[in-house]
Amino acid sequence: MSTGPAARGPAAPVLQVRGLTVAFGAGRRRPAVPVVRGVDLVLRRGEVLGLVGESGAGKSLTALSLLGLAPPGAQVGGSVRLLGEEVLGRPERELAALRGSRIAMVFQDPLHAFTPVLRVGDQIAEALRIHERPRPRRETALRRAVELLDFVGVPQPSRAARALPHQLSGGMLQRAMIAMAVANRPAVLVADEPTSALDVTVQAQVLEALAAARRETGAALLLVTHDLGVVAGAADRVAVLYAGRVVETGPAEGVLCRPRMPYTLGLVGSVPRLDTRTPPTPVPGTAPAPGTIGPGCPFAARCPLAEPECRAAEPPLTGVDSLSRAGTSAPDAHTAACRRIPEVRRWSAADLFGRPPADTPELDVTGTEPPAHPSTTPGAAPAGPWQRATGAFAHAGSPNTAGGTAEGTVPGAGSVGEVVLSVSGLGRSYRLPGFRQRRAPVVRAVEYVDLEVRRGQTLALVGESGAGKSTTLREIASLAAPQAGRVEVLGQDTALLSRRAARELRTAVQLVPQDPASSLDPRMPVGDIVAEPLHAARVPPAVVAARVPRLLTQVGLRPVDADGYPHEFSGGQRQRVAIARALAVGPALLLLDEPVSALDVSVQAGILDLLLRLKRALGPAYLLVSHDLAVVRQLADRVSVMYAGRTVETGGVAEVFGRPRHPYTRALLSAVPLPDPVAERSRRRIVLPAGPGPGPRAVSGCAFRARCPVQALLPAAERRRCAEETPRARSAGEAAGHTVSCHFPHR
Repeated sequence: MSTGPAARGPAAPVLQVRGLTVAFGAGRRRPAVPVVRGVDLVLRRGEVLGLVGESGAGKSLTALSLLGLAPPGAQVGGSVRLLGEEVLGRPERELAALRGSRIAMVFQDPLHAFTPVLRVGDQIAEALRIHERPRPRRETALRRAVELLDFVGVPQPSRAARALPHQLSGGMLQRAMIAMAVANRPAVLVADEPTSALDVTVQAQVLEALAAARRETGAALLLVTHDLGVVAGAADRVAVLYAGRVVETGPAEGVLCRPRMPYTLGLVGSVPRLDTRTPPTPVPGTAPAPGTIGPGCPFAARCPLAEPECRAAEPPLTGVDSLSRAGTSAPDAHTAACRRIPEVRRWSAADLFGRPPADTPELDVTGTEPPAHPSTTPGAAPAGPWQRATGAFAHAGSPNTAGGTAEGTVPGAGSVGEVVLSVSGLGRSYRLPGFRQRRAPVVRAVEYVDLEVRRGQTLALVGESGAGKSTTLREIASLAAPQAGRVEVLGQDTALLSRRAARELRTAVQLVPQDPASSLDPRMPVGDIVAEPLHAARVPPAVVAARVPRLLTQVGLRPVDADGYPHEFSGGQRQRVAIARALAVGPALLLLDEPVSALDVSVQAGILDLLLRLKRALGPAYLLVSHDLAVVRQLADRVSVMYAGRTVETGGVAEVFGRPRHPYTRALLSAVPLPDPVAERSRRRIVLPAGPGPGPRAVSGCAFRARCPVQALLPAAERRRCAEETPRARSAGEAAGHTVSCHFPHR
C-alpha cells in the first residue's frame, strides 16, 4: 500500500539553493551561455522534493552542481548551503569529503557509475572505509556491504557482493547503487532518474528500496525525474523546471492536480494514464535552446495564452492564491511564473493546447492510384517488383469490380478485419556463450507464444525484460522458418517462402526501432533515409522524389528537413523519421519496438498522437512491444501479457486492464504509477520479488510460481499442481478472446 509522504511540521532545511546558475562556453569574444538560470530550492530533513521537466531543462545539471560535479568548463554561481555550510567554491578535497558522508547521489545509469573491474561489494565497502572513523577493517566493511545489499532488497546479497557490475541486472545494480549512497547515512540523497530505464515491476522494487533507505536514515531526497507518476507517489513537493528556471513549485497535490503555469498543465496533460483511455495532449513546439532565450517568458512561443507583455519581461514566481508575491518565500507555498494564472484555472490541457486534426491525408504509396491486383485486371501486364510489393498480398476478393482497390483498404492489407499476422506455438532457444557448444546450457527465450493481429488493430506485447517480447518481434521480422511453431504473414507461411517471395513480402512488414539514433545512418540525409525502402522496392526515381516530402509532412516534419542529417534532429524528430521510413512502402504490419520509451512525456504524447492518427487514416496493423502499460492503454486494442517466454494472459485492453485474471498481470498493473497524488497514494501496490534473471528455466510447472503471491497461500496439493503442471490457456470470463494461463486465475 502506498502511503505517501508522512505528515511533518516545519523543520530546519538541510539543503538551501539560492540563485544557482550554470553557464558554458565563455571565451575572449563570447559570453558564457546560461543553461541553469537562477534556481531556488529548499529541502528539509525527511522530505522528498521532485524536480521535473523536459530533457534539456537543466534538471541533471542542477543535481550534479549540488555535489560539485558540474562538467569541466562549467561556470557555477549562486549559493548551495548543505547543513548550513556553503558548498560552492570549496576545494575539491573538501568536496570529496562531503560526497557520500553528508550528500550522496544515485545516478541514472549505475552500470557506468560503478567501476567495471571491481566487485560490487568491494565498492560499497570502499565508501564505508573512506568516510567512517575509525576506519573499519576490510572484512568488517564487506560484511556491512552485504547487510546493506540485503536491506535494499537485493536477492542473495552475498553472491551479489562478489559479482562484477555487468553480472547484475539493471534493477539489482540500481539497488546496489542505493546501498552505496546510504552507507554513511547522508543528510541528503540526490536521485537522478533512478527508474527511467527499468520495467514497472523493477521500478516498484527500486522505489521501495529508496523509500526504505530514506526511512532508515532520515535523509531528505531530491528526486530528479520526468516520470510524473513516480513524483505523484513519492514527493512531498514538486518543482517544475523549464529553460533552466523553476516555473512552478508547491505541494505535489497542488502542482499535479491544480497546475497554474501553462507549461505544467501541458506536462501533466501529456502523460498517458493507466486509469483512463483519454489520449494524452502533446505540447506543441520545443523548448528554446540555451543562449536563445529572449527577454520575455521562455514558454511564450508555445503558449496559447501568451500576450505581448509576456514577451516583454520574464514573469516572477507569484503565489497562485493571492496573486501577489506575499508569502512566496514559504517552502510550502504554491507559486507559478505566469501572468495568466486566473485564466489557466479555467482550462484543461486538451482545451488549452488542442489536438491535431483527427485525420490525416490518405497515404498514397505511389503518388498515383493504388495498383490493381494483377490477377483480377483483364489483360494486365505482368506485375513488376514495385507492383508486387504494394499489391500482390491483397486477397482476391478485396479489389472492386472495376479492377481498382476497394475503398478504405490499404495496399497490401486486404479487406477490413483481415488477419495480417498469425503466430501459433512460436518457440526460440539458444545456447549460452562461454561454453563449448555441446555443453552450453540451452536458454528458451520464447517457449510458446500465440497471437493474432488484424488490419487496423493494435496488439501490444507486454511484460518484464527477459519475457521474450523482443525475441518474438525478431522472429516475426525475420520472415524465416521459426525453430518451433508457425508464423503466417498475410496468409503466407514464412517457413515456405522462397527468397523472392520473402523479399517481396518484406515490404509488407516494417519495423520502428526503440532507438532511432542507432538505426538511422548518420552519413545519409533524412530524405535518403526515408527513400531507401522505396529504392529497395525498385520504385521509379520520379515517384520517390515526389513521395518523400509527402511522407515527411505526414509525420509532422517539413519537406526541407529532407536535407538534414540525423544528428541535427531531436529524439522525437528522429523517431518521426523512423516512422516515415517504415511507412514509405505502405506496409500492412508495423512492428513497434518500444517506440516512445526513450522520450520525454511531451514528445511521447506527440508520437502517440501521430501513431493513432496514422492508424485511423491508413489502417495498418500494429504489433507494439512495450513495458509502459499506460502507453499500451492509449494505443492498443488488444494486449498479450508475456512471462518467461509464454503468453500468460491475452484479451481486449478494457478486459485485461479492468479485470486482470493472472497474478502477474495484476502485479504489473499495480506497479504502474498514476500522475495523481491522491489516486496513487490510495492504491494497493503488489511488489514482486526479483525474478530469476537470465539462464535456463524450469522444465515443468508454472514459471511464475516462485514469485506468485497467490501460490504462497494455496494448500499443499494445489501448490504441487503449480510445480508439476504447466498451465494452458483457457477462457478467463465472459469477454470473447480473454484467455489466461493459470491454474487458479480467480484467487
